[in-house]
Amino acid sequence: MKKNQSNPLLNWSNRPPFDKFQPDQVVPGIEELLEAAEEALQKLEQSNPSSWEELAPPLEAIEDQLGRVWGMVAHLNSVKNSPELREAYEEAQPKIVTFSNRLNQSRPIYDAFCRLGDSDQWDQFDSAQKRIIEKNIQSATLAGVGLDGADKERFNAISEKLAQLSTKFSNNVLDSTKAFELLLTDKEQLNGLSDGFIEMAAQSAARRGHEGATAEDGPWAITLDIPSFMPFMKNSPHRDLRKQLYLAYVTRASTGELQNQEVAEEILKLKQEKAQLLGFKNHAELSLKQKMAGTVEAVDKLLNDLKKAATPAGERDLAELNNIAAEHGAEEAGDLKQWDSAYWAERLREAKYDINEEELRAYFPFERVMDGMYALVNRIFDIQVVAADGDVPVWHEDVRYFRVLDGEGNDISAFYLDPYSRPEEKRGGAWANVPVQRSANLANEDGSVRLPVAYMCCNQSPPVGDTPSLMTLREVETLFHEFGHDLQHMLTKIDYGQCSGLALIEWDAIEIASQFMENWIYHKPTLKGLSSHYQTGEPLPDETLDKIIAARTFRAGYATLRQINFGRFDMQLHARHKPGKEPIADIQKRIFEDTLIMPPAPEDMFYCSFNHIFPGGYSAGYYSYKWSEVLSADAFAAFTEVGLENEEAVKEVGMRYRNTILALGGSEHPMDVYKAFRGRAPSIEPLLKQEGLI
Repeated sequence: MKKNQSNPLLNWSNRPPFDKFQPDQVVPGIEELLEAAEEALQKLEQSNPSSWEELAPPLEAIEDQLGRVWGMVAHLNSVKNSPELREAYEEAQPKIVTFSNRLNQSRPIYDAFCRLGDSDQWDQFDSAQKRIIEKNIQSATLAGVGLDGADKERFNAISEKLAQLSTKFSNNVLDSTKAFELLLTDKEQLNGLSDGFIEMAAQSAARRGHEGATAEDGPWAITLDIPSFMPFMKNSPHRDLRKQLYLAYVTRASTGELQNQEVAEEILKLKQEKAQLLGFKNHAELSLKQKMAGTVEAVDKLLNDLKKAATPAGERDLAELNNIAAEHGAEEAGDLKQWDSAYWAERLREAKYDINEEELRAYFPFERVMDGMYALVNRIFDIQVVAADGDVPVWHEDVRYFRVLDGEGNDISAFYLDPYSRPEEKRGGAWANVPVQRSANLANEDGSVRLPVAYMCCNQSPPVGDTPSLMTLREVETLFHEFGHDLQHMLTKIDYGQCSGLALIEWDAIEIASQFMENWIYHKPTLKGLSSHYQTGEPLPDETLDKIIAARTFRAGYATLRQINFGRFDMQLHARHKPGKEPIADIQKRIFEDTLIMPPAPEDMFYCSFNHIFPGGYSAGYYSYKWSEVLSADAFAAFTEVGLENEEAVKEVGMRYRNTILALGGSEHPMDVYKAFRGRAPSIEPLLKQEGLI
């Protein structure tokens, strides 16, 4: 495709030129990109391709250029959001959606894949090629390739509108999160909070325009950003302040100019209409057509089975909270509210296990945790992670860059890490993403296979003054989780870009590799290797390590029910809800009351900030976390069965895992990949044992 040499957005193949990017390059760059893509697509269509070589490689080139360039813009919109970039993104997005519809609905391309699927060549294709052919046929069908006339026009109009609404939903959540602050002026209001937290709160106040704010004299700004919100909810004894903060969190983007109530309703309505245009009863049926679970009934069974197993444990969890509150003479004893849960859970954890999460932070400085994680993957997967800061341009000074080498020291991939929270410009949560796919077709100039590159974005607590970033156990888990996603992308051995790494993996299998990595945190030698007191260098004592591991199942009933709750709510909205017939808030209240042991607050409008299922990719798919967790727990059991201290056996199982789960990408159905690793279908028992539910 032709490229404008003056626009850096269009002139890269391996590493994005973050140092040269400006928001005003987006619209002209995307317009030029789409013009070249249309020209290449027309040429491919007119060639009437009849072989793999004539069809797949040129199509991959079109899709790759489009995906890389727009992916860079979308990535920056998530981590470097600004009014200028937001405006450019919103102007360019409809153009991208229009061409994506054009590409996905190309009848000549669809017919060419169908010919390959029905031809005598079929038996000559390898499993990856067959998968690409089958998935392209399915994707085109679900993208409306069979629609004509008014139905096709309406389908495409819905696609464009949904993209706009998704962006609006996300922006409203980001802006409403950023807009709130609980400004404290009396230091007594910070009782129970660590010195590091207090200093962070003062810095936050200063950034928000409260000049002269200091850790000693304040003021202190508490925000809805997780590194600020969660420690306050867990450790502040001031119930009135917890309530104020909690209600602000669960009502984000629900009122005023930034409200998502109408946006969410319109998203559901349009998804329903889009599914019906394709002949499905609802969006859930359409979504599950491309997932392992396959049917709403299969999802319901999983969630109901887990609810049955988790409810008794959840009831015990709530009784323990009431008891500890009563022991402390708290006025809320016997009448706990949602804003009390985290606080009394933390007191209970301290009483049962003598663990204080804020004190544990001192043992998990970010750099030490990273080194320990890299040592683990070297041990089990025979790879090396090498810092390469300064080798490539980055989008923020805190961003790190790493190379990944095989056991012989050869480069096999690389990744960017954006670790810290920046609520003024970066969306919340944590995620992995893909700037560059592995591909032999899109080889480097020297003919070598183009290697994969990944993003890993977290929102953990940043360094404060001279104190490094100190991580909670939850932040350590999150880091391991996202690195698991990146490993599946980076360690692929599939050379077809269309199905290498994370490409073509069914959505409810996408969390297997990420959740698998979390299990290692509760392996004592690994956990000890992650810890090193930031001042003394001492690792966590064995006694504390044992307590942390014992506490893994702490409130597992509550945690499981929380995930089941979100999964059931999601499925209710997309499988059974008739848009306009019942307010979403009423559905949320009904599902939450039926699933959760502790009733939701009457004011709760959480769905207005539920990024996963409205703008995100988890609509009719939130259950995927639990579905994948069954497989990931069973996969980790393969290691425990041979003995985690048996280095030779662990290395053998690790390489088998690497060569199947991590290497095969979307080249085969995930159940076939799993059976190739495990030798059998997965069992739910390891997950129930892991969570202490049996």
